[in-house]
Amino acid sequence: GLIFKEKASVLSPLGDIFINMLLVVVVPLIFLSITVSISKIKSPKRLGKIMITTIVTFIVTSLVAVVVGFVSTYKINLVDTDKVNAIKSVLVENTEVEELNILERTAKTLTVNKFGDLLNTDNLIALLVFSIIFGIAINMAGNKGDKAREVLESFNEVIMKVVNMYYAPIGFMCCTASLVGTFGSAIAVGYIKTFVIYTVVCLLFYFIMYTIYAFIAGRLEGVKRFWKNVIPASLTSIATCSSAASIPVNSECAKKIGVPDDIAETVIPLGTSFHKDGSIIGSVFKIMFLVCLFGTNISGFDGIFKILLIALVATLLVTAVPIGGGTISEMMILTMMGYGT
Repeated sequence: GLIFKEKASVLSPLGDIFINMLLVVVVPLIFLSITVSISKIKSPKRLGKIMITTIVTFIVTSLVAVVVGFVSTYKINLVDTDKVNAIKSVLVENTEVEELNILERTAKTLTVNKFGDLLNTDNLIALLVFSIIFGIAINMAGNKGDKAREVLESFNEVIMKVVNMYYAPIGFMCCTASLVGTFGSAIAVGYIKTFVIYTVVCLLFYFIMYTIYAFIAGRLEGVKRFWKNVIPASLTSIATCSSAASIPVNSECAKKIGVPDDIAETVIPLGTSFHKDGSIIGSVFKIMFLVCLFGTNISGFDGIFKILLIALVATLLVTAVPIGGGTISEMMILTMMGYGT
């Protein structure tokens, strides 16, 4: 892109094939991954108390991660917008937003009135809600729901193979070459700047925030136990880039810290799908990168709330495997931010 500049746009159709295939699988992937995760939750003792505490903890710590990501990028211009404003109007169209009160907006966001509308990428939040409900329903069906779970799990594996196909690196490279060729060095420098800032923020978050969380959980003894036992899980997650692959060593480390077995066995698998501080911060960075790139106005409570909500929801789609979920969540970010067209 930097060498051939505008001529690199000849690769754009190859990148479009990649993007279009991702958009085709995004709906079934969301439904299958979320439904299967929910339906496979076991029912250990103290489930009610554990689940309530887990959900509250996930929400609070996720909000902290979102705020950290937003504060880290709010005053930083990740992309030199002066160099891209000339063609911004070609990529973004201003559309009128339907005025709705908060209850109407919530109902329209969380639900649809026709099943077919769930298959539309404009209604991804409603699809998430339906997927969660469907997964709970399979669980409530007991043994009679086992066959449904097995079928959906099989389909989920097939869809993941589609996402992880060998064409993905080629498609991604063609997209990047065309994009950098169109925007010039501004976007390449923006990528590097975003990555460096994200890495620094995540390192600080890891050492500072988790020390604070350990202190809240067990005071000084909790901090000592945490840092004495967490390193194997941390190194495994870095080496594999997979929270799913880290579940066994993570469970072992948690039990050595002193976490009861039933809590560890419930919270850790749930966390692989529903609690990812680093991914949440990353989602905020991706959103703010696009905001800078397209010069989107995010002033006011509505704009900030929209970014925080999209970051939280998009992170649910970052799967517990190294490849696939991140790209799908990025497709959702593009759609919900209005950049999908």
